[in-house]
Amino acid sequence: MNNFELPELDRKATQKEVEAALEKYRIFKYVYYEEREANITASYDDVGGGKANTISDQTGNIATHNIDEKEKRRRYCERIERSVRRLPKMEQFLIEERYMSEESEYITDYNVYCFKFQPPISEKTYVKIRWKAFYKLALNLNIAVIIERRND
Repeated sequence: MNNFELPELDRKATQKEVEAALEKYRIFKYVYYEEREANITASYDDVGGGKANTISDQTGNIATHNIDEKEKRRRYCERIERSVRRLPKMEQFLIEERYMSEESEYITDYNVYCFKFQPPISEKTYVKIRWKAFYKLALNLNIAVIIERRND
């Protein structure tokens, strides 16, 4: 008979990973991506034949990079949003208000549990809800820091 147990996570390390993922989300979502542009100034090679006789398609490489980078950012944001939408309502609300809004970098935990939640909740309740949300997000995003148990 299989016994499935949820893994025990390192709280601090897991919280750090989840907060880093949500920070990356905010950057990708709200910071404008500056596309690369082709260099139109001619450059000459003293030796001749280009660099090691290789042909370069600068415009094609730049276009590919711009498209790939935008797509990578879009997929990352979508993945985070999908994971957060799967959370129970209170956990989802907490993560969205505290970590995913444009202003969330300047919003404190205190502000969220005292003013965003209606009715306000206690700090202790807030910490419990946040940890449950982080636990689920960490597992879903595959960034959980699992505590290894030794069989002695």
